Amino acid sequence: MPNFGFLSLVPVILAVTIAIKYKNVVLALFVSVFTGVLILVNFSPVTALTEMIGTYFFAQLQDSYNAGVLVLLVFIGGFIALMEKSGGALAFAAKASQVIKTRAKVQLAAWIGGIIIFFSDLGTPLIVGPIFEPLFDKLKVSKEKLAYIIDSTASPVAVLVPFIGWGVYIMGLIQKEYELLGVTESDWTAFIKSIPFNIYSILAVFLVPLIAFSGYEFGAMAKAEKRVQETGEKYWSTSKPMRKTDQMEVKESKSSLVFLPLLVLFVTLFGILAPLGFPFKQVPGSAFRSALSTGYLLASAVLILMMVYHKVKSFEETFSIYLGGMAKMMNVAVILVLAWSLSAVSKELGTSSYIVSIASGSLPAFLVPAVTFLLGAVLSFATGSSWGTYAILMPLVIPMATALGAPLYASIGAVLSGGMFGDHCSPISDTTILASSGAGCDHVDHVKTQLPYALLNGTAALIGYLFAGVTGSALSVVLSLILVTVLYIAGSKYKGVRIHEEKKLHAA
Repeated sequence: MPNFGFLSLVPVILAVTIAIKYKNVVLALFVSVFTGVLILVNFSPVTALTEMIGTYFFAQLQDSYNAGVLVLLVFIGGFIALMEKSGGALAFAAKASQVIKTRAKVQLAAWIGGIIIFFSDLGTPLIVGPIFEPLFDKLKVSKEKLAYIIDSTASPVAVLVPFIGWGVYIMGLIQKEYELLGVTESDWTAFIKSIPFNIYSILAVFLVPLIAFSGYEFGAMAKAEKRVQETGEKYWSTSKPMRKTDQMEVKESKSSLVFLPLLVLFVTLFGILAPLGFPFKQVPGSAFRSALSTGYLLASAVLILMMVYHKVKSFEETFSIYLGGMAKMMNVAVILVLAWSLSAVSKELGTSSYIVSIASGSLPAFLVPAVTFLLGAVLSFATGSSWGTYAILMPLVIPMATALGAPLYASIGAVLSGGMFGDHCSPISDTTILASSGAGCDHVDHVKTQLPYALLNGTAALIGYLFAGVTGSALSVVLSLILVTVLYIAGSKYKGVRIHEEKKLHAA
């Protein structure tokens, strides 16, 4: 494979720069993919355009995993549109607001909802977001905060669970390296023992209730929260929401229009997967996506019937809403295809190999977890893929940790944690994109508001890995939890903005 050196980083740099400067993710990704292909074909513009469409765009659509995700998104889009227009979410918000009357409680409720739907990093944003969106609007909490909460309880929770798609994938990577090294320990055991060392993911989940209880916000998130409270505006004037609900057309209905379809979704999902051993045995990702798509389809059918029965809409109107919801997912689908294409182009350019080569060299054993965490973060940020980062680093880190005598489980955890950290910071990450879509938030606004909290967790995690490298102790996660709490409290006093409950209630 040719060595493109620094040129391999140019597409990624362009993607991030254009996305932030012009707040246009599609343009940023398109330009970056085209630039990457241009480099690959020796700077022939016509050839680059042809290759980009024929070799990269088409390839992403033909990939079975990608196709499964896109089909799933279409079904989810139809379901979300029905949820919005049924008025069930508004009815839920009205009832829930009798109990959930404060900023802290509504954030905690969304956080708990995200944890409960642990089985799908795709499902969490696109189920929890639309359900809680009306309640966040009513209590004047920003959509940026909702996006942050569901992003912090989607992938970070999923990566900690061994019996769903994430765990299955990771254990497969571990097992392959164990076989090559002649390690007799099972991949399941290795995964379980690495969980306490998946420090960033644990911190991401932990920080949400800490912020909710304290009420202090920082940087762009503080500005977003003040915007909602002081002006009532849900978006900045320059914002381009990934999914925008026309609340003026929605009438409050019955909360059963939320809960019964979700019950159908869960029963269908577990009914199809239980014969395969779920949730106690590994289930193929294709089977899981098929079951989830089937669940959304049946849940939508039930919701259509309920809307007609309760005279919320006519059958023709509900079916039109369903198809319209499917169409609204086109923007998300285009962004995902472009993000996947950029990942493929980066692989051809050797972006990851170049980054790894810069970081390679003689490395003391105690620094392996910390350096692995940083390298994982850089790779994941640059490619927008934590899964791709795991595939690149696991074959490098497990043999290296074994050869140098570095703490193995801490090193495995650092791969997972670093990939998650970079994924959270990256504007080209598919899970970050879905969080923006689920919350109905501008994507760049989500990335900017989430970044300070991600960096706070990343700093505490890095120190935890330095401690783990020296001691090999799982107490490193306890140290990081204490550290992130101290840093957050200290930062709140000097740089934080307190969003007071009384302001919200007065404005309401």
